[in-house]
Amino acid sequence: MSSIGNKKPPFRKLRGYAFDPSLSLKMDTAGINNIVYRIPWEELKAGPSGEYVEVIDFDPTVKKFYAPVDLNSDYALVQDGLDPSEGDPRFHQQMVYAVSMLTIKNFEKALGRKILWACQRVLDKRYELYVPKLRIYPHALREANAYYSPVKKALLFGYFSAAPVDETFNMPDSLVFTCLSHDIIAHETTHAILDGIHNNFNEATNLDMLAFHEAFADIVALFQHFTFPKVLEHQIAKTRGDLSTQNLLGQLAQQFGTAIGTYGSLRDAIGKVDEETGEWKPAKPSPDDYRSVKEPHSRGSILVAAVFEAFISIYKSRIADLMRIASNGTGILQQGELHPDLVKRFAAEAAKASGHVLNMCIRALDYCPPVDLNFGDYLRAIITADLDLVADDVREYRLAFIDAFRRRGIYPEGIKTLSVDSLRFRLLNIGYITDANGKEMQNEPGNYPVGNDTRQLLGIINGFLRDYGDAIKYVNDREKIFDVTRDYIGGAYDKNKPIIVGLHKRIKSKFLNSPDFGKLTGLVFTQGSEKLGIRQSVRYSGPAFQIINLRLVSRVGPEGNQINEVIFSILQKSGVIFKDGEFKEHYVPAPSFDINDPKKPVPQTPEGGFEFKGGCTMIFDLDTQRLKYAISKPIVDLDSLEETGKLQINGKRVKTQYEVQHDPGDSGANEFALYFGDGANKIAEPFAFLHHH
Repeated sequence: MSSIGNKKPPFRKLRGYAFDPSLSLKMDTAGINNIVYRIPWEELKAGPSGEYVEVIDFDPTVKKFYAPVDLNSDYALVQDGLDPSEGDPRFHQQMVYAVSMLTIKNFEKALGRKILWACQRVLDKRYELYVPKLRIYPHALREANAYYSPVKKALLFGYFSAAPVDETFNMPDSLVFTCLSHDIIAHETTHAILDGIHNNFNEATNLDMLAFHEAFADIVALFQHFTFPKVLEHQIAKTRGDLSTQNLLGQLAQQFGTAIGTYGSLRDAIGKVDEETGEWKPAKPSPDDYRSVKEPHSRGSILVAAVFEAFISIYKSRIADLMRIASNGTGILQQGELHPDLVKRFAAEAAKASGHVLNMCIRALDYCPPVDLNFGDYLRAIITADLDLVADDVREYRLAFIDAFRRRGIYPEGIKTLSVDSLRFRLLNIGYITDANGKEMQNEPGNYPVGNDTRQLLGIINGFLRDYGDAIKYVNDREKIFDVTRDYIGGAYDKNKPIIVGLHKRIKSKFLNSPDFGKLTGLVFTQGSEKLGIRQSVRYSGPAFQIINLRLVSRVGPEGNQINEVIFSILQKSGVIFKDGEFKEHYVPAPSFDINDPKKPVPQTPEGGFEFKGGCTMIFDLDTQRLKYAISKPIVDLDSLEETGKLQINGKRVKTQYEVQHDPGDSGANEFALYFGDGANKIAEPFAFLHHH
């Protein structure tokens, strides 16, 4: 007979704010702002401290540790945690835990795998350290700022005295705690998660890179609003079902925005308050914005608006039949409050549509190039990831995204027409399948012309990746997933004998001097590549490269179809010298340390020199045993290679990166580079700078 007393509950319920404390002081929103978060149950220590996050409440301004909250106490368990309170640090700790865990679980649901934090790099050694927990400091700063620290692997939240432009919004000099804003917590947690998935996305290699980090974090925070039923129904009723008008669901950090002296929220996806009149006005999309706006937050808002507009289009499509019924076919609802049943139906459709849109945006991360992402690449990633999982797009979700991006002049490079099929990354289907005797089986040629040797070698790599997938597909322990993945990338040895020949060594041994593989990836795998500024490996003869982001993807679509893929990225660096507005020559970047003498000083970067990165995300289909996609940001100029047969660095991308990082205008990238300096620590705290107000 089983014991109910030993059975763990499925959820831990914790009270908190749906938005921030300011909405609990307004008559029309007080009833919806206090909500109960349902967080998957886990064993917690005081702090709280669990599997993913650890809250450490030290306030350096008063040099004091605040007592940690114990969410296992009888009171906390019976009363769904502590009462919402701006004056109790223990509730602050509860709030950051609840929202960060909600954000983490939304990512895991969309990606179909465990979230791992970016590893800690040890500069004087050859390995990276596993980071078990993200640290969260609710009272780390006495300023109007909150940010994710890639160095500390931590979220740092500030608090400050309000200075509102309109005293009806906030009480002057009242304390505002960023750790009590759902939107700010979700935003910063997303920065940390994205850094763990794509560590190179915090580098300003083009105007969209830093803007994407900000926009993506805003997108996640915005669409989590739709997971709160009371809030959703309230706003549906208030707007009479029209979510394209001013509403809380499209706004971020209302209290923070007004407290720092602006009108309305910090950012708004669908409009803004006119500072002269104080009236809210809907935003009108214009292609000129994408061509001219450079500041990361403002540029990121273009992407946020595009995604939110796609959602609005989908939502309107989903409620079109309900609108016809409720309006007797006129499309115009009668005056007065909406019927509660109609509100619930509208809210259900909005929740479903928003969940689908958020999942599409998160899943697309696996289909992005590992470096130098732009908004057009991201649109292609959204379309490709969705096509792989959802064959029949009856609601035309993909068209809604394309139309919203088109209205803002966001067009991907390298395509001739703007359609779903052309936006999909090129489907390669390169494979080589043999029977038990090693004889090639019937396997139609793929969609990319490569030689038989390359197909055969890719088939071997695919077999190795199947072994990797089998090794981790039933593993739930995050540290073990990290360890197994590290072994499959770099190899595992016992008394100097390889137990696992790593992916890095396999690619090096099989594709060195392979022209097919070089064209496929846009990288350099030939001898003499140091002439292109590519450092030679200290372990073997040939150009250095890095394997990153090896992961297993297993997802089930709405019609029961399943995809099983292993994805990894290859990264390569070239040293370039850019002077007087043009690319001059190459230099070979020094490694971050000397493998034989870690304390030896690293040679200085020459004047005008910087590291230029190329990379390729490779997606292998484990079911068909084929290379499905090679999503590349070439380090070489592939057009020149096709015409002349000679390798040369991609000068167009080099010029773009240089101009962005040395732009005297308002892109933020130039100040960003000057603020952090050059060298190993130049992006030590990029988000502290970006989020400073």
